Amino acid sequence: MIGKLASVTALALMLGSCTGGDASRITEEDSQPFGEIGEDETIQFAGTEPFWGGEVTGNTLSYTTPENLAGTVIEVRRFAGMNGLGYSGELDGMSFDLAITPGDCSDRMSDRIYPYTATLRLGDETRNGCAFTQAQPFTKTEIP
Repeated sequence: MIGKLASVTALALMLGSCTGGDASRITEEDSQPFGEIGEDETIQFAGTEPFWGGEVTGNTLSYTTPENLAGTVIEVRRFAGMNGLGYSGELDGMSFDLAITPGDCSDRMSDRIYPYTATLRLGDETRNGCAFTQAQPFTKTEIP
């Protein structure tokens, strides 16, 4: 139980730190749970150094690496914070906490701009990446 509480606390801190700005300027709209991505939508996410990725729909998440292209499927709990979504579960005995927050994101390896950032806390390690949905896809930057 303590491990789960620590995971939820870490996820809440990741989502809370993404709001930025002056807390005295929070409006009623700002205090509503994040609603830009529906519970039935699939979120695809990926990161580099090391390479990792996957997708999540509902309470099912598939996590991939170059060593495991088929992916490992885990059950996760969804949390809608004020400025994003969080997914918590367990992967290979380690806590798995993924935060999806709005903001232009570049993987620095392609000409794509993604509409969301993805921050993964896997055990004691933090990984950064980008995310998108079918309704909110990535865009390509203009190359001169």
